[in-house]
Amino acid sequence: MKKYALCKSIIATVLSAIACLNLVGCGDGTSQTVSANPKQEPIVMVWYPNESAEDYAPAREEFGRLISEATGRPVEQKLTTDYAIAIESIANGTASICFMGAQGYIEANNKSDKVQPLFVNSGASGTLDDAIYYSFLSVNKGDENQYLKSGEYAIDNIEGKRMSFVSNSSTSGFKVPTSSIISQFTKTDKWSKLDSDGLIEGGSGQFFSEVLFGGSHQGSAVNLLTGKADVAAFCDTEIAPYADCVEGEDARPGSVYRIKDGASAPFDVYQGDEFVVIKSTPVQNGPFAYNTDTLTPDEVTAIQSLFTSDEVTNNPNIFITKESGNVGMFPKSDKEQIIIVDDEWYDPIRELGN
Repeated sequence: MKKYALCKSIIATVLSAIACLNLVGCGDGTSQTVSANPKQEPIVMVWYPNESAEDYAPAREEFGRLISEATGRPVEQKLTTDYAIAIESIANGTASICFMGAQGYIEANNKSDKVQPLFVNSGASGTLDDAIYYSFLSVNKGDENQYLKSGEYAIDNIEGKRMSFVSNSSTSGFKVPTSSIISQFTKTDKWSKLDSDGLIEGGSGQFFSEVLFGGSHQGSAVNLLTGKADVAAFCDTEIAPYADCVEGEDARPGSVYRIKDGASAPFDVYQGDEFVVIKSTPVQNGPFAYNTDTLTPDEVTAIQSLFTSDEVTNNPNIFITKESGNVGMFPKSDKEQIIIVDDEWYDPIRELGN
């Protein structure tokens, strides 16, 4: 009888355990996620140096909160000081999600086809038709007349100047401006063989007398304002929290920008300083990308569903207005929203020369 009772007890325990396992698998979406990720390992988000700035902290935390809400998993934020670190992290799977420029995404995708676009922010129309921002080549106010040709701004005179880029993995801070330079100057006999490698280093016999890399769009702009560079590449969106267009049409050649009163570091010591845009080139918005090894298909669907919802479209920490005073990831002027895109949407950046 004792052996029978013991066997009966063991059987009851096993059945009870099976029942518990079935309950975990049959609950709501959160329970299913727990079942798929029993250790509740965090989703690691890695950020470029630009968005690692303190001003972006509220927006970073909001993205983390929403991704955690969608998946039921905690989110761990990783800040960087180097594009290459973020790109390698998403490519090797130590990070799950990264907000990237198109060029950085392409580099990560080349390293591993497991890196794919998660979503992208639309333009003011709410579509991909105007899902763009602008790559600037800028000079300090007072130097702009050196770059006039027949009354219009041009880059004919940038040869021999001290140049600041962002990173050679930056789309608007390197890939796009160097493509413009190469396209124009390879038509001349002197620079017919010019390529991106010839624009990375300055010095005797090189296109530029000196080449600097700011490490971020903010850093490249500071190289200009400090006088270390004569010309600097950076984009309009990353400089928007710190500078206002005070003359001319926003994001157009000839427009004058002034560093805001009360601007935070690294622009706090340059308040009131001005720069002039001599070339402005539209660039496709960069994606939030993810590694398919670190997120399940259900998690990807849940994230995309939440971020394309009205909850996010109307979230002032994601889409900011000028009146809000917030520093978010994306400006809100009309119908901006999140849109799902595929890898092929970035083919135009792949096809750029260099």
